[in-house]
Amino acid sequence: MWDDETILNYLKSNLKESRFNHSLGVRDMAEKLAIKYDKTLVQKAKIAGIVHDCAKNLNDDRLMEMVRQEGYVIDEVCKKQPQLLHGLAGAIIADKVMNIKDREILNSIKFHTTGKKNMTTLEKIIYISDYVEPSRIFSGVDKLRETAFEDLDKALIMAFDNAINYVISKGELLHQDTIAARNYTIINGKLKVEE
Repeated sequence: MWDDETILNYLKSNLKESRFNHSLGVRDMAEKLAIKYDKTLVQKAKIAGIVHDCAKNLNDDRLMEMVRQEGYVIDEVCKKQPQLLHGLAGAIIADKVMNIKDREILNSIKFHTTGKKNMTTLEKIIYISDYVEPSRIFSGVDKLRETAFEDLDKALIMAFDNAINYVISKGELLHQDTIAARNYTIINGKLKVEE
């Protein structure tokens, strides 16, 4: 696996400055959440946090080509909204280019955009960190940040709800993984949908 400096240099060369700074924020937030919820995940959280958007600046055609080359079938939602593939493409880059072989790190990168059914603690941490890192500004972000340090699953539901409402407001397609992630978290947790 690449060392920290090599990863940072790669990201500086392949991301816009604002996206690079976002990645630093996700890394730092992921570290804090890992300290809160599972100290054994701190190093993995930092790696996944910094790398999660490594494919973000690839264009739609390159994202689809990369994913197909690795044998993945692109679903109808991602064909219409290829940027949803940047998590999967990021996991491919992390594995094939950066030589990151830890499956938990790779999955947390892969699903950081959509979420998925039965997310691990690390996957939840990266999803939430991406959503609430310090440069994120949207209505309700402060409450979501606060909740992230009180109840990770509750914060996850809040983030899913916010993301779903945003996607609907733009008239775009909802990814089935996001719906499955939200439903699974509610059904298998002690959470109630807030009205």
